[in-house]
Amino acid sequence: MPWAGPVTTTAPASLTEALSPIPVPSARRQPAPLASRALVPVSATLAANEQLAVRASKGLPVLPLAFGEAGLPVPPALAEELAVAACRGGYGPVAGSADLREAAAGYWTRRGLPTAADAVVAGPGSKALLFGLLLAIDSDVAVARPSWVSYAAQAKITRQRPVFVPAVSGEGGICDPGELTQAVLRSKQAGRPLRAVVVTLPDNPTGRLASPAAVRALCEVAERHDLIIISDEIYRDLVHDQAAPVLSPALVAPERTVVTTALSKSMAVGGWRLGIARMPGGRLGQVLRDRLLGIGSEIWSAPAAPVQAAAAVAFAEPPEIRRRVAQSRALHASVAAAVAASCRTAGLAVPAPQAAFYVYPDFGPWRPALARRGLLSGADLAWHLLDRYGLGALPASAFGEDDRVLRLRLATGLLYGDTDRQRSAALFAADPVGLPWIAAAIRRLGEVLADLLS
Repeated sequence: MPWAGPVTTTAPASLTEALSPIPVPSARRQPAPLASRALVPVSATLAANEQLAVRASKGLPVLPLAFGEAGLPVPPALAEELAVAACRGGYGPVAGSADLREAAAGYWTRRGLPTAADAVVAGPGSKALLFGLLLAIDSDVAVARPSWVSYAAQAKITRQRPVFVPAVSGEGGICDPGELTQAVLRSKQAGRPLRAVVVTLPDNPTGRLASPAAVRALCEVAERHDLIIISDEIYRDLVHDQAAPVLSPALVAPERTVVTTALSKSMAVGGWRLGIARMPGGRLGQVLRDRLLGIGSEIWSAPAAPVQAAAAVAFAEPPEIRRRVAQSRALHASVAAAVAASCRTAGLAVPAPQAAFYVYPDFGPWRPALARRGLLSGADLAWHLLDRYGLGALPASAFGEDDRVLRLRLATGLLYGDTDRQRSAALFAADPVGLPWIAAAIRRLGEVLADLLS
């Protein structure tokens, strides 16, 4: 069980002072007995995916709406580069190869965030980088309610406290600025000052994108209370609402914002595990980079060299990669919209999906009918859907909401097909929802929702 270090009782005077040294436990300290259960359970998304796989292996029908995977074949350009690089050995730099960091710097520069290669750190997925950053910052962290399952879990693993703050109403992925201010003040009074806040642009689980006004307001709170912003932008290239502008906090608060992204969503290569982080400018960026490299050197040493070579191609964005991302974005938009429409037809309240492949319907209007079936919580509902219908979904409680909240996250990326042939057909189809297997999945969702109330 890692030692969390001393609790500070005064607010940091500056950002760099917020990054206090991580002390070493005394050799005289006797280890406490381990608890009988795990520090954190298996991630809800992975656990649900494994349950669906077990059902499928038994020949039982499944409707896979639980796991946030892009569900598409590997882009040929990346597969070819990986094959060429597979014979290369050696660890290479902890921060990642020079080619990858140059490509990543160009990627962010093309999105209005001028970036030097030295400001980039690569790791085995953005998930590992986010964990390393929480270790490096070494403080309690504010996360939106709802927010991706791993933020709060990772904070607990580092023996810090995740402080849930309600998200901006109707936007998702970003703490309400007024509520964040109150959380900061309460934390200071309790002697555990918040020093960081995580935002997701666009968001998982809601599929929504925070407005520029909300981003600016959050950055003002971060400036006023000296917070480090971690901006998880892994879905940035999958925004399919053309009326929704993307504003990164790194443009508003460049001296205090870390940006992360990865290959797993836009490139649909989740199993390859390659992420990148863009450090902020100034002294904070240097301190964070040094700490993250130290942590990475002891946990993952360096990202896998062949995957780095393929990632350099992806982040350089040659024409075939840009076309592929555009095609996947259109596919996600079409299927997510169809799933949302099916939910609305059943009488559920559903925020319109703006990005990625997530739908977040609210079963609250059905509460009396569900209660008569003994379904009093989101977890009850999710288990009932899995056990009775083979429909996988995650309850809102997995994302930090109250147990009684009757919202579910539906992830549509695994509806694209069971084989690469089907998935490729979905990617290139003018009307993917009209393909027989996708149409059947959406029709089955409607049947399940209708039967749930029958």
